[in-house]
Amino acid sequence: MINKINLAIKAGERIALVGPSGAGKSTLFQLLLRFYDVQQGQIMIDGMPIEDLALTDLRQQYALVSQESVIFAASVKDNIRYGRPDASQADIERAAKAARADEFIQEFSQGYDTQLGERGIRLSGGQKQRIAIARAILAERPILLLDEATSALDAANEVKVKLALDELMHNKTTIIIAHRLSTVVNADRIVVMDKGQIVAIGTHQELMIANPLYRELAELQLMSSM
Repeated sequence: MINKINLAIKAGERIALVGPSGAGKSTLFQLLLRFYDVQQGQIMIDGMPIEDLALTDLRQQYALVSQESVIFAASVKDNIRYGRPDASQADIERAAKAARADEFIQEFSQGYDTQLGERGIRLSGGQKQRIAIARAILAERPILLLDEATSALDAANEVKVKLALDELMHNKTTIIIAHRLSTVVNADRIVVMDKGQIVAIGTHQELMIANPLYRELAELQLMSSM
């Protein structure tokens, strides 16, 4: 449950949400997307309460890339085109190149016409993520929601997906749920959540000095990586 949130996000800013399990990070995403409605207070986009927007119009503001990418039993191009149904083949290929997906798509015998199978059975985890990122790039939404998009990847795929995410985040307002702090140390602001509340906001360096919870999370991750 989200008890208390007071956060203004500037256009083009990169915000990371960190905190222990159950802190409210995923719940906040669900509220932004209106899977649930807020019981107190307001969430606003450009000064307008989100409940005043039609649900379709609201969700058109967001591009979401999650840890578990949704891949349909369709062709590569149709999976990417889901981000913008009127996109041309050239648009799809540009998005795929920006997402570092074109390199493996071209290795398929049928290229962009390749059928990916149920849940993308023909793709590795990193390839699924890059298809999802290509879809989000094609959609050209102003607000990007990243739900730990690299946490399930090996090191080699993580590097490629991070490069694709850098392309996707350019000039977009981005909110990132992070379990691995190494992925968000360069965020404009890091928001530390605990028990449904914001307990601290700052840069990585500021929080390492000022916030015991953040410092504990960072030190635990450092120890587990040794």
